[in-house]
Amino acid sequence: MLAPEAVERQQQAMQRLLMAVTPGLLVLFWLYGWGVLINLLLAGTCAWAVEAWVRRLRGHDSRDLSGLVSAVLLALALPPYCPWWLCLGAVSSALLLGKHLYGGKQNPFNPAMVGYALMLLAFPQPMTHWPASHGLDLLAGLQQVFGLHGEAADAWARATALDALRINNSLTIDELFARHPAFGQIAGKGSEWVNLAFLAGGLFLLQQRVFSWHAPVGMLASLFVISLLCWNGSGSDSHGSPLFHLLTGATMLGAFFIITEPVSGAKSARARLLFGVGVGVLTYLIRTWGSYPDGVAFAVLMMNLAVPALERWARPQAVNA
Repeated sequence: MLAPEAVERQQQAMQRLLMAVTPGLLVLFWLYGWGVLINLLLAGTCAWAVEAWVRRLRGHDSRDLSGLVSAVLLALALPPYCPWWLCLGAVSSALLLGKHLYGGKQNPFNPAMVGYALMLLAFPQPMTHWPASHGLDLLAGLQQVFGLHGEAADAWARATALDALRINNSLTIDELFARHPAFGQIAGKGSEWVNLAFLAGGLFLLQQRVFSWHAPVGMLASLFVISLLCWNGSGSDSHGSPLFHLLTGATMLGAFFIITEPVSGAKSARARLLFGVGVGVLTYLIRTWGSYPDGVAFAVLMMNLAVPALERWARPQAVNA
């Protein structure tokens, strides 16, 4: 059991984290409209219900904000206007299988990424239907989310920049940026601003010392380096520039809000740095040669498996006299 002071510090850290996602949330709302808030409402309600049910089963009334944090991160990571059952399934899986299956305090995997990955594996089509900028109005959004004879998703959704780049085999990078509506100035259209907003929130958390710099810097530096080494200009077989990979997909959300999760992540500073490096490299490899356009969730879960080994490697070795 943690001391009351430690519990209080954890609660304060989670409160700051919820504050820090606000810039990214506002930019997502500006880009995609009501679907972002609908996701938040569904995810938050589901998290409250699951946590209350588990507390009742266990016969205690201990409360924390970790379930709400996982739900909020999932709501931001899921496509706006995804079906209601997809959001509820992701949050329920995250909390029941990713958190409470292990007692609620010692989960080896990041709960939010457990829920996200399970939904992506089971329902890849709705998980990759991202709306065009500005999305739908409130009524049309509710109709789409709850299946009330709204527009078919294909009528307003489009491929993301990562997906378009992954399947491209004929257009140069310059032609993609000029012709494909998913591309902005240096990365995905809109995702540039989303990633900058999450970067601002992450820097706030670093300034508040909610977590150390090791994991975020390790992830961003390794993603930059490997994308730079594998970058071959603007040809049709190019995998994108380093700035493209830093400012598209879930890069900044992953670097500052996902891999810094304290329970499933590494504990020592050196191990956290190695953890971040591994996530960055795996993210690039999955984006480039995998079957899914963004690889953050799978990269985090694979590195969760490696945490015990990382802690052993990071431990200083005794020097024989």
